[in-house]
Amino acid sequence: MEPTGARGAITSPTPPGEYPRQVLTFFLGAEHFGVDILRVQEIRGWTPVTRIPQVPPHVLGVLNLRGAVVPIIDLRLRFQLAQADFTPLTVIIVLSVRTRSGQREFGLVVDGVSDVLDIDRSQLKETPSLGDRAASEFIQGLAIAGERMLILLNVDELIRRDMEVGITDLPSVA
Repeated sequence: MEPTGARGAITSPTPPGEYPRQVLTFFLGAEHFGVDILRVQEIRGWTPVTRIPQVPPHVLGVLNLRGAVVPIIDLRLRFQLAQADFTPLTVIIVLSVRTRSGQREFGLVVDGVSDVLDIDRSQLKETPSLGDRAASEFIQGLAIAGERMLILLNVDELIRRDMEVGITDLPSVA
């Protein structure tokens, strides 16, 4: 099923009925997020990137990963959170993303990864209406995991928005 981005709808690249669903959880400051584990290509420690001029500030640059030029996005900056120093816990999560031009890898810089969780349908909650439709379109929903609330991200929609502002022109070498 393709994510719809509809307000309040919990959308998923995982076909309906396939629960529990596994998500990789990570954190930015005190907030916890999750992405579909099937989208994760690799998790790697922070390494400097090659800067590209005239891209949005949250696009840090590109990395050469096994011959592929992978755009790297600082999720803290993308979500307009306070900037933090990169530490030994800072990682790049390389994800496979569906774009209009096909599958492509993108890297997200996050403060650290937590674990892989099985999310059951009963743990899912609708995203509350907070007034900013643009921001809520890349949130699939919320999940309650123990004492934590996870924000489940729709990575296709998140990256699509970045591609609209110009990072599609970055070379893709396969």
